[in-house]
Order: sequence, then structure tokens, then C-alpha cells
Amino acid sequence: MEELISLWRHIPSHLNPNLLEIGSFQLRYYSLMYLAAFATTYALVMYRVRREGYPYTAEQVQDYFVWAIFGVIVGGRLGYVLFYNLGYYLKHPLEILFPFSFSGGFHFIGISGMSFHGGVIAILIASIIFCRRRKIAFWRFADLICPSIPLGYTFGRIGNFINGELYGRATTAPWGMVFPGDPLHLLRHPSQLYEAFFEGVVLFVILWLIRRRSPFDGALFSFYLMGYGAIRFLIEFYREPDAHLGFVFGPFSMGQLLCLAMIAAGVAVYTSRRAALAEPAGDSDKG
Repeated sequence: MEELISLWRHIPSHLNPNLLEIGSFQLRYYSLMYLAAFATTYALVMYRVRREGYPYTAEQVQDYFVWAIFGVIVGGRLGYVLFYNLGYYLKHPLEILFPFSFSGGFHFIGISGMSFHGGVIAILIASIIFCRRRKIAFWRFADLICPSIPLGYTFGRIGNFINGELYGRATTAPWGMVFPGDPLHLLRHPSQLYEAFFEGVVLFVILWLIRRRSPFDGALFSFYLMGYGAIRFLIEFYREPDAHLGFVFGPFSMGQLLCLAMIAAGVAVYTSRRAALAEPAGDSDKG
């Protein structure tokens, strides 16, 4: 039994985050996880389009995903810069989007640091612009997309786990793990796996089961915002805050503050859409 426990605790040390290495170039499993996440989300969205009578073509959905992918990458990166390390990047602006280092030669280092909440904001903006240009009802389109999104998070968090990053706080729990990137080499919560399961699988199952029982357009989107925000807020109590930030407001991390804002946004969407539904038919917003 002790051998099994030791094997479990040291799984992160045996994981190589690189699928392929050619000189200074590295292809990481994390990149493949992004591809898997988008592919899974796209497949689920197309399943709903075919089976549930949404009036969108495959070409429209594919075009949208180009916008979404761009939003995730740019918004996620800029969100990290703004929310988590603005002071550093104001002094090193080239590192925001430039994936190379000239220290000790020319090296490809990739882009380190992505913010989920930054990606959400960017996708929301991109979705609004996309729907207006294509004359698509935004709230109905949002309700189509959002139940499929959480399953993609599962891949992303597994990618974090393989990278040995975003690990949890110190623990004495028997399922704790030692992460090679931890300078203290403490037993820690595998919070990436908690997030993969609860933010990914559990939230997906909930939204997928209620997807046809949404009381009005936009309600499912609001449930997604509130659901993810609440789950992530709780899991953050087991996740180690960013070393350069620590706790930013009492016992709360930056991620938790952003999740509270996400929950508030979900409540605002739900109440505003419900109020619009209660208005006379001629006055309600159909967008």
C-alpha cells in the first residue's frame, strides 16, 4: 500500500510536458489539449444544431469557432497580463505576445501565462460582434454554445496537470501529490484535477441535462456564468495563489475575485433577460 501511495504522490514527477523536442523548439501536450478542447466543443455544438433544430449552418459555426479561438488566445493572454502581472509586462512589453527569448541566444520559449477570465471576456466580445455581423440572435446563440464549453475545460486542466503548474495548497490528505515545480516539495492538493472534474465534467453534465428546459433565451448562458464562477470560487480555496500575487483581498485570491464578478454577471444576465421577457411582446429585446 505504501508503494502505491508513493507512486500516486509522485506521478507529476514522471510526466514529461513535451510531446516533441527539436532543438530549442518544444511541442507541449498543453497545446494539444487546446486542440482537443475546441474539437470536443465543436462536435457537441454541431450535435445540438443537427438534433435540436438550431437554424445555423456548419459554415456559420465553423466561422464562429475561428473567432472564438482567436478570442481565447488573445483574450487569455491579455487577461493574464492585466489581472495577474501588469507591473512586470509594463517593463517587458515584448514578452506579452512575443514567444522568443534573446537571453543566451535565440530561443523559442512559447507564451507563458493565460487567464481563463480574460479569455471569457474576449470570447464574449467576439461573439457579440460576430452575431451582429451575421444578424444572429445573440442570446439564443449563446445558449447553444455554452453547455458544450465546460467539457473543453477538462482537457485544459489536464494540460495544466501534465505541465505541473497551477498546483494546489499544501495538504496532509492521502491523495496529495508532490509537484516538481514546487520549490518547497510539499504534499499538495492536485487542484488541476479537481478543476478538470468539477469545472469540466460536473458543470457540463448539469448544463447538458437542463439545456432543453431553459425558461428563456439567455438563461442557460447565465447558469453557465454562475455555475462556473461558483465552482471555481470554491476550488480556489485548495489552489495555491500565484506566488507574485498571493492573496489580494483578505483570504481571497485574484481568481476568486474574478469569479465573484463572473457570478454577478450571471445574475445580472438572468434578471435582465427575465425582466425583458416580462415586458409586452412589442417592447422586448429579441437580440
